[in-house]
Amino acid sequence: MAAVRLLYNRGLTPSIAARTVWSLPGAKFVRVLHERRSLIHELVRRDFEMRFVGSAAGWMWTMIHPLVLLVSWVFVFQYCLKVPPPPGAGDSYTLYLFCGYLPWMLFQDTVQRSSVSLLEQSGLITKTVFPSEILPVTIFLSSLTSHTIAVALSAVVIFLLKGHFSVLLLLLPIYTALLGVFAIGVAWIFSSLQVYLRDTAQFVVVILTGWFWLTPIFIDESHFPEGARFLVHWNPVAYVVKGYRQRLLMYEMPNWGEVAVLAGAAFAVFFLGGMVFRHLKRGFADVL
Repeated sequence: MAAVRLLYNRGLTPSIAARTVWSLPGAKFVRVLHERRSLIHELVRRDFEMRFVGSAAGWMWTMIHPLVLLVSWVFVFQYCLKVPPPPGAGDSYTLYLFCGYLPWMLFQDTVQRSSVSLLEQSGLITKTVFPSEILPVTIFLSSLTSHTIAVALSAVVIFLLKGHFSVLLLLLPIYTALLGVFAIGVAWIFSSLQVYLRDTAQFVVVILTGWFWLTPIFIDESHFPEGARFLVHWNPVAYVVKGYRQRLLMYEMPNWGEVAVLAGAAFAVFFLGGMVFRHLKRGFADVL
């Protein structure tokens, strides 16, 4: 109460003073997102357009690249090496792989492009009053646009090949939102470190390569040695991959216990990334 009285003496009303003292964690960030929503919309639109400017195929390249990679996987491992499909793959190994790769593409694109976003936008950060913490958010939203198109096309293909799709597909945004929260938290950490350590972006590529193979996209969890399966259980992206496959290909209800674990990990990393970013942000203008 003494703190509220001090703020009140400085010219703040009691309600504003109370909000200043007892604001919820992340409330300031939510307020920035609301106040700068027009700026975020413009940055997302510009980022999406700049990725495909001058390209004849445009956004279709976001589908062509992963499809070529997936076809290569299927040809090498299924037809050449005769590797048996993992449990749950069913009669369409390609769809099984692609549905698992969809969330990974979103996560990888957000983290990898965010790691250099502060350097790319250094002019805005050093010359204007710019909320640099929104840059990873705008990159995620831009990547989410391509991701949404890919998910929609995948649902159409699944319907054409199987003649049906699960109504539980409507629960897919839960996993997408939690993946976004987790990815933004990771992106805050790497992007802020990149300002001071310019090798961070290269380190991110190495980390993501190892992270990919610890995520049951191509290698099913049952193929991991028992002593290494804890790496999958402690991998939040693995829960998202599983959720995507179940919502797109199966009729299983979500395992709400796993969703709770995913949510806890996502928000923990989100708040950790926010604290790291806020601490390192103080020197951005001097270093950039």
